[in-house]
Amino acid sequence: MLQVSYIRDNKEQVLERLAVKNFKQTELVDELIALDDSRRQTQGRLDSTSAEANAAAKRIGEMMRTGQKAEAEQLKSQTGTWKEEIKQLNEQLNKIEQELLQKVVLLPNLPHSSVPKGVSAEDNEVVLENGEKPVLPASALPHWELATKYNLIDFELGVKITGAGFPVYKGKGAKLQRALISFFLDEAEKAGYNEVMLPLMVNEASGFGTGQLPDKEGQMYFVGQDNLYLIPTAEVPITNMYRDVILKLDELPVKNTGYTPCFRREAGSYGAHVRGLNRLHQFDKVELVQVVHPDQSYEVLEGMSTHVQGLLQKLGLAYRVLRLCGGDMGFTAALTYDMETWSAAQQRWLEVSSVSNFETYQSNRLKLRFRNAEGKTQLAHTLNGSALALPRIVATLLENNQTEQGIKIPEVLVPYTKFEWIN
Repeated sequence: MLQVSYIRDNKEQVLERLAVKNFKQTELVDELIALDDSRRQTQGRLDSTSAEANAAAKRIGEMMRTGQKAEAEQLKSQTGTWKEEIKQLNEQLNKIEQELLQKVVLLPNLPHSSVPKGVSAEDNEVVLENGEKPVLPASALPHWELATKYNLIDFELGVKITGAGFPVYKGKGAKLQRALISFFLDEAEKAGYNEVMLPLMVNEASGFGTGQLPDKEGQMYFVGQDNLYLIPTAEVPITNMYRDVILKLDELPVKNTGYTPCFRREAGSYGAHVRGLNRLHQFDKVELVQVVHPDQSYEVLEGMSTHVQGLLQKLGLAYRVLRLCGGDMGFTAALTYDMETWSAAQQRWLEVSSVSNFETYQSNRLKLRFRNAEGKTQLAHTLNGSALALPRIVATLLENNQTEQGIKIPEVLVPYTKFEWIN
């Protein structure tokens, strides 16, 4: 969440940047500043009354020691009034702070100055394209038909067991999944990331810490009896490892990677564009997460983007990089790059990764800080990215590499799959 002190000190800039994200509830800014004024006034009265009460307590002790018992009793009679006033001021302060929190979490992160204006994906900026789009014969099949032809993925069996969006991977389809996960993790390790394995369910505090709650509550699977949420991405448990943590300066940057299944309700998703692997409720993903010094976060973001592009290059996939416009960005991000691969059979771009800098938006919720060179605590910057999400990678690999002899496995994956062809 945004820092209230920053909002009040930079009101015009805040309103300007919120407009880039097409945020309409701008009255919240004035409401927050007014609440912060009230909080400061109440805190001042509380501090003043507490100081007066403490000073009186000391005077009472001195009077008792010097034999001024009558005067001490008279002063002591006033302490009840101070105690009651302190109690009321504490209650009032807690109420104001709760209202402040409820309102400030309704504000999205401020977009970086480089974020283009726009209202939808059509307004995203193409940063670069790499690779040649493969040209397939007219007889080429989309991945869902290839999956059936070669007995790789059973979508109907997933419907029987659970429901739509929960596919069953079989044979070489399952081995391809495992190969991609291992390849992505190994490449992350080479890049200096530490692999972690974490729970697939998180509590409400974790969901709030990374910004999924309350913004994406309707998109998460909720285990009501235990008040837990299935993770929509490994970002949530990995980043929450550092909730309420103060890092040392020499511990930065912190680099973690993890593979997890991910669970998303994807409410309202339907149509041809979500067919097959294009949109699932459960899918596998390798995530990169970094905690870094604020001065280095945008350099790190570019490095994470380069890492993801390197994976796509090694897989031989044509791709493009988009800088998301304000209207297509996530609630918590300050700047996001999307990577899309070209699906030759579907003749469309498929998003396979998002890499984002959250600046202090998550760390303020998490109370994730570090001690700077002066020894003072300071909020760190957090970043994460998919490296990579598997479903659409599998879709494009199957489609783009189909031949009359079968589907050719990218050379870099053969040591992991132990086979060169799906046929």
